Amino acid sequence: MPSSDDEKASVKSIRSSFPSDKSIEQAPSVHDQAPDVEDLEKDPALAIAPTASLRPTFSRNATSINTTGTNNPDFEVDWEDGNDQLNPRNWPVWYKGMTIGFVSWSTWCVVVYSTSYTTGLAEMQTDFHISSEPLVTLGVTTYLIGLAVGSMILAPVSEMFGRRPVYIVSMLLFTILIIPCGLASSLPEVVIVRFFGAIAGSAMIANSPGTLADITTDEYRALAFSIWSIGPLNGPTFGPIIGGFSTQYLGWRWTNWIVMMISGVAFGFMCILRETYAPALLRKKAKLRRKAENDERWWSRYDEKKISFLTNLKINLSRPFIMIATEPICIFWDIYIAIIYGILYLCFVAWPYVFTGIRGWSPGISGLAFTGMAIGCFIVIGTEPLIRRMINNHRKDPETGRVPPEAMVSVVCIAAVLAPIGELWFAWTCVPPVHWIWPILAGIPFGAGNTGVFIYASNYLAQSYGIYAASAMAGNSVIRSLLGGTLPLAGPTMYATLNPHWAGTLLGLIQVAIIPIPVLFYRYGHKIRMKSILIRSMQEDKEKLESKRRSGMRLAKKEKEEDEMARVYSKTAQP
Repeated sequence: MPSSDDEKASVKSIRSSFPSDKSIEQAPSVHDQAPDVEDLEKDPALAIAPTASLRPTFSRNATSINTTGTNNPDFEVDWEDGNDQLNPRNWPVWYKGMTIGFVSWSTWCVVVYSTSYTTGLAEMQTDFHISSEPLVTLGVTTYLIGLAVGSMILAPVSEMFGRRPVYIVSMLLFTILIIPCGLASSLPEVVIVRFFGAIAGSAMIANSPGTLADITTDEYRALAFSIWSIGPLNGPTFGPIIGGFSTQYLGWRWTNWIVMMISGVAFGFMCILRETYAPALLRKKAKLRRKAENDERWWSRYDEKKISFLTNLKINLSRPFIMIATEPICIFWDIYIAIIYGILYLCFVAWPYVFTGIRGWSPGISGLAFTGMAIGCFIVIGTEPLIRRMINNHRKDPETGRVPPEAMVSVVCIAAVLAPIGELWFAWTCVPPVHWIWPILAGIPFGAGNTGVFIYASNYLAQSYGIYAASAMAGNSVIRSLLGGTLPLAGPTMYATLNPHWAGTLLGLIQVAIIPIPVLFYRYGHKIRMKSILIRSMQEDKEKLESKRRSGMRLAKKEKEEDEMARVYSKTAQP
C-alpha cells in the first residue's frame, strides 16, 4: 500500500491533469490527443500522463499556441481554483464593465474615422483639384480594405503575444498615422496613409470579440457583446455627424484632428487595460513561479511552441480562407453579412447625396439625418434582455442542456425583414415634397435591422464554431470589408443615374432576396452544422477530453477510497 504522501501526490497529479469545466472551455487543449476510454481502463496511468499534441493541421489548430505536453503535471501552473482572481473571468463586475467600455470606445474611434471622411468629399475635390467624386471616395475603400488585411494579421498575433501589447502598439500607430492625413497635400497621400492606419486600427475590430470572450461566460456573452457593439455599430452613424459639423465650421482637415484627439484617449485606455488572454497570463505566471522558486520544472501548457512564428502565422492566415471555401455556414453567412454591410456603407455616400445635394442641407445638419439609424441601433441593444429571453425560450439541446446556435438566428430573421423595410421606406420618402422627418424615421428599422444582423449573426458563427470562431469571424471580416469598401464607389453614379427612388428600391429588393438565408439556417441549421467536418472534429475532440477527465476523476476517487482504507487499517492494526 503506498504511503499517504504518495497517494496525495498522485491525486494532485490527477487534478492538475484534468482542468475544471471553465478551463476546458477556454483552453485550446481540446486539440490534444486524448486517450480513449478503453485505453484508460487498460492502463490507468494514461489518465495522469500528459497528453501529446498532434501535428499542426488545419482541423487541429484553433489557436497559434501549441504545447509539447511532456512536463511533469505536478508542476503545471494553472488557475488556483474556480475563484482565482487572476483569471479574467473572475474579475469584479465593475472592472469587466470598464474593460468592455474601453474596447468599445477604442473600436468606436476606428469606425468613426471610416465614415467621417465622407462628409469632406466636396471640399477635398476642390482642394486637390479633382473632378471625379468616386475617385475621392477611394479613401473609404482603401480604409475598409486595410481593416480587412489588418484583421487577418493582428488576430493571430494577439493569440501569440496577448491582447494588451497588440492594442497598445496598434492604437499608438493608428493615432500617429492620422497626422499625415490631416497635413496631406494630395489625394494619394490620404488614400495610402488611411490604408496603413486602418491596418493598425483593425486590432480593435479583430480582437475586441476575443477580449469579451476572455472575461465573460456563455450566459452573459451576448449581453457583453451588445454593450460593446454600442461603439462599433454607432461609429458609422456618428462619423458623418462629427465630420459634418467639423467640415462645415472648421474644414475637412479638422475631421482628422478631432478623431486624433479621441484616439489619443483610446490609447490611454489601452495603456490602463490589463491583459485578458488566459494563455498569456498563465505563461507569465509560470515564468514568475520559476524565477521565485528557482525551479525550472514549473510550466504552463502554453509555454512551448512546436512550430515557428512564421509557420504559426501561415496556418492562422490560411485557415479563414479555407473555411470560406469549404464550410457551408461560412459561405452563406459571409455572403449575407457582406451584402448587408455593403449596403450600409453605400448609404453613407447616398444619404449625403440626398440630404445635401437634393434637399440642400448643410454638411453638419445633413449628418444629423443618421440619427434614426442610431435610435434603431440603441433599441436593439437596449432590448437585449428581452431578446435573450426569447432566445432562451427555444427548445434546449438534450446533449448540451443549452439552446442550439440556431436560436440566435431567430433574431436575425426578424432583423432581415427590418433592414429592407427601412431601405424601401427611405427610397420613397427621401426627396421633396415629402417631409424630411419621414426618411429620418426610416433609419430606425434600417438601423435596428443592421444591428440585429451584426450582433446575432456574429454570435451564431461564434457559437457554431467555438474554438474556431476567430477564424470564422476573420474570414467574415475580410469579405464584408471588401464589399463594404467597393460598393460605395458605385453610390454617386447609381443614385444619379437611377434617381434615389429606384436606386434605393434596388438595394431594398436585394436585401429582400437574401432573406431566405437566415430563414433556412433557422429551420435546417442543425443539419448543416452536423455535415461540417470541422465542427464534427471539434466535437469529437471535446468528447475525448471529457471522457479523459471523467476517467481521471474515477481514478482519483478510487485512490481516495484506498487511502481511507489504509488509514482505517493502520488504526485497527495499532496495539
